[in-house]
Amino acid sequence: MTEQFVIHLGREAMLMMLLMSAPMLILGLLVGLLISILQAVTQIHEMTLTFIPKILAVSVAVAIFLPWMMRLIIDFTTSLFVNVPMYAK
Repeated sequence: MTEQFVIHLGREAMLMMLLMSAPMLILGLLVGLLISILQAVTQIHEMTLTFIPKILAVSVAVAIFLPWMMRLIIDFTTSLFVNVPMYAK
């Protein structure tokens, strides 16, 4: 196992983590931004107002993107297991 291979494997793992977390983070960001604009327009400055919509948005994102996320992680894990003999060199 060379240094380049370890770096490549770490890069792939980090890319996988970013791809799997991106839908939830983006949807949470958009909902938070919309709630912030709503609070600025209506001058309602309740800090707890943002939590429930963000939790719901992230839950919906998980429900929608779960099959895609599972396919990504299964493909990544399968490629790791298939290439185990190559990793031992």
